Amino acid sequence: MIRVLIADDHAVVRQGLKMIFALCPDIEVLAEAVDGDGIIQHLRGTTDFNLLLMDMNMPGVSGIGLIERIKMCRKTLPILVFSMQNDPHIVVRALKSGASGYIAKDKDPAILLEAIRKVADGGKYIDPVVAEQMVFEGLSNEQSVPHAHLSDRELEVFRLLVVGKGVNEIADQLIISNKTVSSHKKRLMEKMHFSGMADLMRYAVQRRLFDDVNQG
Repeated sequence: MIRVLIADDHAVVRQGLKMIFALCPDIEVLAEAVDGDGIIQHLRGTTDFNLLLMDMNMPGVSGIGLIERIKMCRKTLPILVFSMQNDPHIVVRALKSGASGYIAKDKDPAILLEAIRKVADGGKYIDPVVAEQMVFEGLSNEQSVPHAHLSDRELEVFRLLVVGKGVNEIADQLIISNKTVSSHKKRLMEKMHFSGMADLMRYAVQRRLFDDVNQG
């Protein structure tokens, strides 16, 4: 039996997933979370999950930083990222941080179930569309996209800035100082050659970098 923890801040998505899994005798949803803190609370309990199906972007600590925290809490727990993002650079970072697989939210339920079973069984899964992008970007040496040069922390600060968070809010959320956030902001602006917040927002939307920007 695949015992799943679903993590997504959209109730409709969680409900839809539960309806799909209810038709599968080998998959059982044991718990749900709406943010990173909720995931960590569940993982610190006694429930024996053997798969985490999580969105890449949720309120609070999210993305790469959240994956790293999860792996510190339960090192061997397979993580399947289920996201609207399809940027290959971010997908690669997620996999390097400890995720076992990635699948886009627009995939057919049968493909999602295939990915879940493969990852729960100890395998790896990458969405075929993203895998194709990764291959062609590798062949064309397209590592020059500006956000590919951001550190994981800078990328997270980037995400929080474009969803409307201020420096103080970001500092509280990431548990770092305001000064550190300001330094990250300055460096990412320099690396991306941005002159202001409008440039950050425009770039994020055009590149479809973050679920919460595209949906908001």
